[in-house]
Amino acid sequence: MNDEKIIVPLDVPDLDSAIALINKLPQVTFWKVGLELFTSTGPKILDILKSQEKRIFLDLKFHDIPNTVAGACRAAAGYGVDLLTIHATCGSDALKAAAEAVEIGAEKAGTKPPQLIAITLLTSISPRQLAFDLKIPLELPEFALKMALLAEKSGLNGAVCSPQEVQQLRETCKNEFLLVCPGIRPTWSDKGDQKRSLTPSQAITAGADYLVIGRPITAAAEPELAWNLIVEELKTFPTKNQRIID
Repeated sequence: MNDEKIIVPLDVPDLDSAIALINKLPQVTFWKVGLELFTSTGPKILDILKSQEKRIFLDLKFHDIPNTVAGACRAAAGYGVDLLTIHATCGSDALKAAAEAVEIGAEKAGTKPPQLIAITLLTSISPRQLAFDLKIPLELPEFALKMALLAEKSGLNGAVCSPQEVQQLRETCKNEFLLVCPGIRPTWSDKGDQKRSLTPSQAITAGADYLVIGRPITAAAEPELAWNLIVEELKTFPTKNQRIID
C-alpha cells in the first residue's frame, strides 16, 4: 500500500510532544526519529514506537572516523530499528565498517539488522552552496550519484537523496537499493528550506521507495486531513517499485 511508503518525522523537542503527535496520527505506521528528539529522550521514544508496532527510521546521520561510526552503528543496531543513516562522505572505509557493525550489533542483541542508508547530500543544500560553500567541483546530480554508488559498493542497503536526483539513481543503482527521499512537498504546501523538492506523486513516479514528509503533515492545521490528502494523491500513481522493508 502506498501509505506505507510515507515516513513521518517526529521533529519535536521532547517525549510528551512526540507521544501527542503519535496519538494524533494513529494511522501512520512509519516514524522518523532524528537528532533533536533522540538527544532529548534517548531510546525511550524507540521503545514507545515499538510497543505500538510502528516501524522506525533512526535518522542520526553518523559522520566520523571508521572506528567511531562502527561503534555507533553497532550500538544503534541493538535498538531493532528499520532504517539507520550515515553520511556517505565518511568514505568507503567508514561505510564498510558501519555495514559490518550493524550485522554484529543486531546479532548480539538478537534483533534484525537495520537497513543502513547513506546520506548523499542534505536536501537543504543548493547547487550554488555545493560549489561555493563546499568547494565541490561537480554538478549536484553527479555528486549525489557518486555518493550513492560509493554507498552501494561499500555494502550499504540504500541512500537518502533529493527527489530531483532519484530518477538518475534508480536507473543506475541496483533495483534492490533503497531510495529514501526527504524534501517532499505537496503542491498545496510551503517549500520552506527545501531547495530540491518534488510532490509525493512525482517522487514515487521517479522511483523513490520511501517518502519522508514532515511539516506538510505535522505543521498543518489539520494533520490528519493533510495525511489523507497525500495518501489519496499516491493512490492515483501506481509504481513499479512496491518494496517494503520486512
